[in-house]
Amino acid sequence: MSCASATAARTLAHFASALELEAIPELDRERARQCLIDAVGVALFGASQPWSRMVATYARQYGGQGTSRIIGEPGPIAAPLAALTNGVFAHAFELDSLRKPGAGVHPGAALVPTALALGEEIGVAGKALITAIVAGCEVMFRIGIATRQSVEPRGFHSPGLTGPFGAAVTAGHLLGLDAARMTHALGIAGSLCGGLLAFVKAGNGAMVKRLHLGRAAEAGVLAARLAAQGFEGPDTILDGDYGFLASYGKDYDATLLTQGLGERFETRNLCLKRYPCHIMAHTPLQAIEALRAAQPFTADDVEKVTVRGSHKMQSHHADPAPTDTMAAQYSVPFCVAVGIAGNPMDPAAFGERGRSDPRIRTLLSRIDIAPWRDNAERNAWASEVTVLFADGRERTAAADDFPGTPTSPLSAEQLRDKFRVCAAGYASAETLLAQLEAIETMPDVRVLALG
Repeated sequence: MSCASATAARTLAHFASALELEAIPELDRERARQCLIDAVGVALFGASQPWSRMVATYARQYGGQGTSRIIGEPGPIAAPLAALTNGVFAHAFELDSLRKPGAGVHPGAALVPTALALGEEIGVAGKALITAIVAGCEVMFRIGIATRQSVEPRGFHSPGLTGPFGAAVTAGHLLGLDAARMTHALGIAGSLCGGLLAFVKAGNGAMVKRLHLGRAAEAGVLAARLAAQGFEGPDTILDGDYGFLASYGKDYDATLLTQGLGERFETRNLCLKRYPCHIMAHTPLQAIEALRAAQPFTADDVEKVTVRGSHKMQSHHADPAPTDTMAAQYSVPFCVAVGIAGNPMDPAAFGERGRSDPRIRTLLSRIDIAPWRDNAERNAWASEVTVLFADGRERTAAADDFPGTPTSPLSAEQLRDKFRVCAAGYASAETLLAQLEAIETMPDVRVLALG
């Protein structure tokens, strides 16, 4: 351990290792429960995707003996491979949770798979699971915030970088690591993070994005297990020379790593997705919904659509001709076309059916992504949609929020509805949902109807 008195990793580790359920405000415990329910639901849906099946096959091939389960499937498997597979399942179809304001984090896909895999291996109570998820959120969210969104413009996929840190804390808390060993877990996690955005520009290979969160969850188990044995990692991993921020970030702010720690809980900023696509498309879809509610129209009525938004929307999410599902979910023009011509809450609309729909292909040629007129900085997810109709009328709607955000959270019934849609076809769905809603009363998470 370094002689430095208070590196960010040491401060975060001390907080995370000492965190107890009673110290967590009820709002943040509720958000952690929502994160758990949502992640399991979207994992059940994601399990059927071809990229998920490939990873599950790999995990079964090398899983060996274990006590953890792949969500929705029978038979035990080793915890690291359960975390890997469930992380891919949870991130398999752009339905998993994140944070608002954005910080390059996916708590549901990074933390929940780690918590369940290790929780089943060692047999923990539901209260311990929720506490560990909150500990992971508090650390991971702050690491993401400290990057100040400077990671992805350099070509890195933020959740693949922040995820191993949060997963290591979640795993470390379940293992009862003290502050010193939790610091080592963070130091190890820093050498396990990774993920490139090449798929955004390549036009192919987008399956790899799904892998980033699975690898993050798997890395958390590895980092915590090694730290528990005394394996060491640098305590300057976050804010030191050649550390995470200096290596991956640009306009970062290291003071944000620990700002408000223990006083302001970050978990309450959990955001749940409404549409199965990248979050950058959610406010344009919300604007389209508002325009249609005010005065109905069809795809045939639309002459041109202009979507104004952030620089990131223009640089990362403006693909006018996506060739696979991931690219379609990342493309704001495609998502807007689905919102006009189809049902953006239908996952099938983003697959082959949607990409081959002639109405959507026609609309894609009529949708432009543009900067804000005044070039002023706004909420990174905010957007303005202007529709020019064939009869010459023009209508505009703007949005910077949507159901599922901290300021407009899903109700318990709305979350149940999402879970049931995602878990359709899973025989134990209702039993599992009831168990997850009462997770803090469960003496052992191994009784969850996961498989």
